[in-house]
Amino acid sequence: MLSHLRVGAGRVFGPVADALLRAGVSPDVVTVVGTLGVVVTALWAYPTGHLLTGTLVIAVFVLSDLVDGLMARRSGRSGPWGAFLDSTLDRFGDAAVFTGLLLWLAGRGADDVGAVLALACLVLGSIVPYARARAEGLGMTASVGIAERADRLALVLVAAALVGIGLPTTVLTVVLGLLAVASLVTVVQRMAAVRRQVVAHTQGSVEGPTA
Repeated sequence: MLSHLRVGAGRVFGPVADALLRAGVSPDVVTVVGTLGVVVTALWAYPTGHLLTGTLVIAVFVLSDLVDGLMARRSGRSGPWGAFLDSTLDRFGDAAVFTGLLLWLAGRGADDVGAVLALACLVLGSIVPYARARAEGLGMTASVGIAERADRLALVLVAAALVGIGLPTTVLTVVLGLLAVASLVTVVQRMAAVRRQVVAHTQGSVEGPTA
């Protein structure tokens, strides 16, 4: 859902991308700086209880994911390396967000369920992209899933911000539970998609070409 925002990103972030390019900044630098900003903020602000401040700062750095893509396309630098770097560093950012929330919830003592769910999101969040990457490495596709990465990240950030302004921790716990379930369902969906492709390929090989 949130990926559709990229359609209008050129109008909103285009001037920023152009300014950075004129200054000689490369898209890779923006990607790395954005990731470092997310990681440092999440691992400092969340464990120390600064949920609202941390979320607002993280949201700013997350927007760099739109800027670096624009920069790459406008400068003609789009390619496998940029896509690989972006996807790899995204995993660091996502892991830092859930780890920060996990540390905060665990430190409160009374939020064991929330801490466990944050851990589940952390683990499953790494399996979801691995399943797709492994399928593509084997020549198949596994881009199915009920929740995209951007949707999962947006939901957990909104929940953290709401708790940061005074809502009960239960809000974050419920969202983490929903995200854990969505991630698990996505893993199963991708496994099923690969299984169907393997079966179809096997049957086609056995039957052979028809006259």
